[in-house]
Amino acid sequence: MAVIREDDFVASVADALQFISYYHPADYIRHLTAAYEREESTAAKEAIAQILVNSRMAAIGHRPMCQDTGVVNAFVAVGLEARVETKACIEDLVNEGARRAYLDAGNPLRASIVADPLFSRGNTRDNTPAVVHTSVVPGDRVTITLMAKGGGSENKARFAMLNPSDSVADWVVRTVEALGAGWCPPGMIGLGVGGSADMAMLMAKQALFEPIDMQDLLQRGPASKEEELRIELYRRINALGIGAQGLGGLTTVVDVKLRTHPTHAASMPVGLIPQCAANRHITFTLDGDGPATFTPPALADWPQIALDRTADTARRVDLDTLTRAEIARWRPGEKLLLSGRLLTGRDAAHKRIADMKARGEPLPVDFTGRVIYYVGPVDAVGDEAVGPAGPTTATRMDKFTEMMLAETGLIAMIGKAERGQEAIDAIARHRAAYLIAVGGSAVLVSQAIRQARRVAFEDLGMEAIYEFTVEDMPVTVAVDAAGQSVHRLGPAEWRRRIAAAAD
Repeated sequence: MAVIREDDFVASVADALQFISYYHPADYIRHLTAAYEREESTAAKEAIAQILVNSRMAAIGHRPMCQDTGVVNAFVAVGLEARVETKACIEDLVNEGARRAYLDAGNPLRASIVADPLFSRGNTRDNTPAVVHTSVVPGDRVTITLMAKGGGSENKARFAMLNPSDSVADWVVRTVEALGAGWCPPGMIGLGVGGSADMAMLMAKQALFEPIDMQDLLQRGPASKEEELRIELYRRINALGIGAQGLGGLTTVVDVKLRTHPTHAASMPVGLIPQCAANRHITFTLDGDGPATFTPPALADWPQIALDRTADTARRVDLDTLTRAEIARWRPGEKLLLSGRLLTGRDAAHKRIADMKARGEPLPVDFTGRVIYYVGPVDAVGDEAVGPAGPTTATRMDKFTEMMLAETGLIAMIGKAERGQEAIDAIARHRAAYLIAVGGSAVLVSQAIRQARRVAFEDLGMEAIYEFTVEDMPVTVAVDAAGQSVHRLGPAEWRRRIAAAAD
């Protein structure tokens, strides 16, 4: 009988969560590099390049690859003949490991969990509790799979109870087409088909742990109906032309994973969960011989890419003197390098601002002529001005856009992914602009931030309002002052190109 010490269990969970915060799995790097090499869209190729460069920087610096360090998902399989030497339950051990990992002074991870999902939504400050699934299996070991799942991709999870005669493939393609880019492609799609409603969603998430092997599968050909379906979906989803970050291109997914289970004759439950570019998961086994150890991927696994930041290919913008007249000259897809001061704010800050405006209360920050960045940064360490600080999904702020532009003097916004029609109409009405930074490039973006200070709503934790001073922060014009959206123009163009090439 293997006896696993409590300290070894907790330490292994903590070490694993730290490990996956800054190391991508090697299979994802290999497939993303292949996507970069074959990409023909200039905008998408640049976005993939930033993700790969950011990934290498995170690996070298041991800092989170994405500012959203995720909800901890733990799948714990306890062998029938194993004994965990503890008086605590498995959930408590996982939570203690998560707490240690997220509060680690050398590499603090962002605390994103709110205790009350309905009302107060106060941050727990240590990213606990985790979501824990425990099973009992044959053997004398404990095997743990950990995933740190970001909110942008988790928010795009979908479920359907199809009729047995319906096409699962057609539903998946329609669903992915409607997701937009808030889940940060290129990534993976996990599918669970069968069982029950809850089991289908669980299988969809577990499917994402399987090795990425699509390029090998395409080379050798399918050996089963399930592999045929995976290939069909891989090709059909990429033919949508969504591309990296929704900018239009050849690769939206690097793989499609699938798990199935017997189901009721009247049912066809289908769960779909996207995995973003911050593909963080790891599996390890405890056998009573101390804590788990983890082997980093070799730096040679990353391609050597030099990003183009020259003035010849990007417009330089002084945020401290920015005017609506200058914004009116920007065009969708244009690259900008921002320097000067900008403000930050996301969901909770926008809600509080709206409530204060409704009550007629003065705001603690003047947004007149300012740019806001939708971000919740990681805490700084050492001589950092701020920790990793990539963008969050902008569509969550759509319902506040008219209020912010009409009532606060705001003139531009920065986030990731597309905007909805409500926000686009407001942007055009007020002759403002929406810019995007690349999701999955949090370390890279943070290198452009020279100073950071909290200026309002400190009680909101990572959702407080900061003022950043930035130098040459790379962004792309996503919606211009006329309401033209690169997230509509780009995918439409690349969908036409891909279709024409297939004829």
